[in-house]
Amino acid sequence: MNVVAILVTDDDAPALWDVYEAGLACVVFGVDHFDPWYTLRLCGLNPAAPRARHGWTLSPEHGLEGLQGADTIIIPSVPQAVLDGTEALDPLLVKELQDAADNGVRIAALCNGAFVLAEAGLLNGRRATAHWSYTDQLARRYPEVEVDDSVLYIDDGDVLTSAGAAAGLDLCLHLVRQDFGAHIANQLARKLCVPAHRTGGQAQFVTRHVPETDDDSIAPVLEWATKHLDRPLTVAALARRAGMSKRTFFRRLHDATGSTPLRWLLAQRVAHAQSLLETTSLSVEQVAQRCGLGTGANLRRHFTTHVGVPPTDYRRAYAG
Repeated sequence: MNVVAILVTDDDAPALWDVYEAGLACVVFGVDHFDPWYTLRLCGLNPAAPRARHGWTLSPEHGLEGLQGADTIIIPSVPQAVLDGTEALDPLLVKELQDAADNGVRIAALCNGAFVLAEAGLLNGRRATAHWSYTDQLARRYPEVEVDDSVLYIDDGDVLTSAGAAAGLDLCLHLVRQDFGAHIANQLARKLCVPAHRTGGQAQFVTRHVPETDDDSIAPVLEWATKHLDRPLTVAALARRAGMSKRTFFRRLHDATGSTPLRWLLAQRVAHAQSLLETTSLSVEQVAQRCGLGTGANLRRHFTTHVGVPPTDYRRAYAG
């Protein structure tokens, strides 16, 4: 099993958002959704200290020694005093994180947990994000960090950062997808009643999350498209099906997802290819046809760009 350590940085009473982001990581990594799964450690600077506010409690069972030997370290939101710079991070914590990074441990920050990584020097020269309300502060305080406030999460190999709230769950599901493949991650997303895959590059802030009326929603046509990816779908055809002009459909989809129609469609095709590679014995050419990418060469090109490895390597890692 992969060992996941979630760091609780607040010694006093955490704010509700701090508990929420730590809690969603616990839900993903601390519940035996499937077999095999993760071993979870909840770690804190002072595990004996009570942490409660608004009826919520965080009770780490490990001190900083719990970070040692972990395969993944998750850093949720941090106290306001750390963000303001009026409270310094514990030097032992900084050293533990630096040692973990040197040993190749995967470290992910949710929301303003990126400030901890930046303070430890782990984001220097890297692209990183945080909740949009903190990104200006992050950029001013740590000019060595390339801050991007426009995305849900950033995977920079062994160091990952995300925006706040729901984007933290997107990043956690992304980690599950890395470890167990798209099929398991999609099953977990379905269990949690959340979208199976929001790519990290999706816009952090979209104009309108919820349609004003049922007739205003483009959800039905997008759901239809995901069930017919083997067809040569075009923006014009999808707009006609939605009963909109191309310009209106483009605007509505961008408002709802932060993506363009072609980028959204390509992401769905690649995600479907991942599932087919994991769960079927179809050849790469057949997978390409089923997901609407036409040829094996086209699938290899897009798949490698989006996933980071060729389809055959992906299948070897995750099939079955």
